Amino acid sequence: MKRLAMAMLLVALAGAAQGNEEDEMMGFIVDDAISHVGHDFYYAFTERLRATSRMDFNLVVRERPDPRWGSLITVEYQQRVIYRRFLPPNTVALQDTAAEAADLVKAQIIQRKLETLLQDTTDLEKDEL
Repeated sequence: MKRLAMAMLLVALAGAAQGNEEDEMMGFIVDDAISHVGHDFYYAFTERLRATSRMDFNLVVRERPDPRWGSLITVEYQQRVIYRRFLPPNTVALQDTAAEAADLVKAQIIQRKLETLLQDTTDLEKDEL
């Protein structure tokens, strides 16, 4: 068992050593939620997103709780906020809200990727824009 795990680790490291500098790990959704409502939203959101997309991107789900208004939920893609919504403290339809958020986030990511592909970079490289 240990030999198999060690062989798989060596194969993975050899493949990583052959990749270029721009290779990075994809498919992470970081949970930066604080309250119970935030964690429930995160779990429902990730469940829907993993079921409906290839996960070739990374996201951060952040929550800033407020005792009066509920929790401000934001989803970040490439360090930019692409989804923002207040969730009341007694959220009843959290599953539907999270599924709707996952669909919107997926559409925003697809749109940003298309914009990047169609961007005119004849004079400048992408990192210079």
